Amino acid sequence: MAIDTSVPTAPTAAPPGTTAPAKLSGRAKLILFVLCAAQFMVALDFSVLNVALPVLGKDLGMSQSALQWAVTAFALPSGGFLLLFGRIADLFGRRKLFLTGLAVFGTASLLATFAWDPASFLAGRALQGLGAAAIVPTGMSLLTTTFPEGPQRDRALGISGTLLSLGFTVGMILGGVMTDTLGWRSTMGLLAVAAVIVLVLAPGLLSESRHPERPRLDIPGAVTVTGGLLALIYALSTAAERGFGGADVLTTLVAGVALLAAFVYVESRAAEPLVSLPMLRRRTVAWGNLGGLVTFSMMSTVVFVLTLYLQEVLKLSALQTGLVFGVQGALSAVAGTYAPKVIGRIGARRTLVGSLLGQGVLVGALLGIGTGSGALLATAAVSLASMCHLGAIISYGLIVTSGVPDEEQGLATGLVTTTQQVGLTVGIPLLGVLATTQGALFDGVRTVLAVDAVIVVVAAVLVGVGLRNRRGA
Repeated sequence: MAIDTSVPTAPTAAPPGTTAPAKLSGRAKLILFVLCAAQFMVALDFSVLNVALPVLGKDLGMSQSALQWAVTAFALPSGGFLLLFGRIADLFGRRKLFLTGLAVFGTASLLATFAWDPASFLAGRALQGLGAAAIVPTGMSLLTTTFPEGPQRDRALGISGTLLSLGFTVGMILGGVMTDTLGWRSTMGLLAVAAVIVLVLAPGLLSESRHPERPRLDIPGAVTVTGGLLALIYALSTAAERGFGGADVLTTLVAGVALLAAFVYVESRAAEPLVSLPMLRRRTVAWGNLGGLVTFSMMSTVVFVLTLYLQEVLKLSALQTGLVFGVQGALSAVAGTYAPKVIGRIGARRTLVGSLLGQGVLVGALLGIGTGSGALLATAAVSLASMCHLGAIISYGLIVTSGVPDEEQGLATGLVTTTQQVGLTVGIPLLGVLATTQGALFDGVRTVLAVDAVIVVVAAVLVGVGLRNRRGA
């Protein structure tokens, strides 16, 4: 079948000078459902296994120190290959790579479900991460090329962002329930079933699209950026468990930074670069991704330290802690419904800046928690902060992808999702370690929350200034 850049099953862009209607056709809703279901499935995978790790370790004979690899084995390929797969999708077909990623993810989930020893389980997790690295940027680029800029894309990204946020929260709750009732293997089996459902529906709904030409793949750029991201994510993931003093952590951290520096040099001289440096110099791409990096890294840190606070300081049960984050997830869903309307009214830049400011202020409000009480304040503040967080997610995604040609949407969305993955990875090792090195745990939690709030507010100011145009609009 001939491949071109058009998407015949998708809503077409509105003519110049007009605005595409926000209402979606029945087929467009099905396309959106399939793409969002895939994103939700990957988001679920980030958290559904967390509460099952102790049970899993006993079943497979994994030591406490080895359990971190259940998370790291997924995070390494899912973050390390995002940019590369986003570019491959641009060149050779987004639909094709999306379906391939689903097949790999589903097969890997089955392997993890029926794992017979630690090696087979970790292999399944690594393959899940590889499949996710193909699904996430291709799914996002299919979404942004299917729905034209304006109300339709705003609404589509709003729904996608809501489900992304809900996936992490639902995963924490669902993982606990399924592990207690059906065993830890059911969490991996659920992901396999979800992948099969999406894989059955997607081929009949999605049309192929790719770059109109066939430029050469930038192999040196691919090697340096993928190696750099892999090394960086490994170092930060390992530091979250063992600190930054280990020789392997320091070595891979330095190697990651050196490879990413080499990547910039390679791209500046490549005839057909993997990442266009002019794109990275776009204010919308640079400052938008900074906002995304901060909102993801700082919010993941808040969730981490609040989990410690609720269970270790207030002595709440795992179920009670899950309910706190359940309220957070419900209010995030509400925010996802209204965020596109806010963006349509005040613009993506003001929404991003306002959301970051709101997130920072509400995290600062968490400094009012105490050692004997504070569950109600924690629930209210983290839930409202998460609403602002979701507004930041949706608006930064719009800012980064707006105005980017269709043939580069895979790259743009690859940058968006790489920012998400790196953000989710760096926050906890960089700040979370303060929670356990300040003497009393409660004092450490308050220190982390204070630093977190300051970083988010400062970032909001920088992003606001950076995204202003020359007329100050």
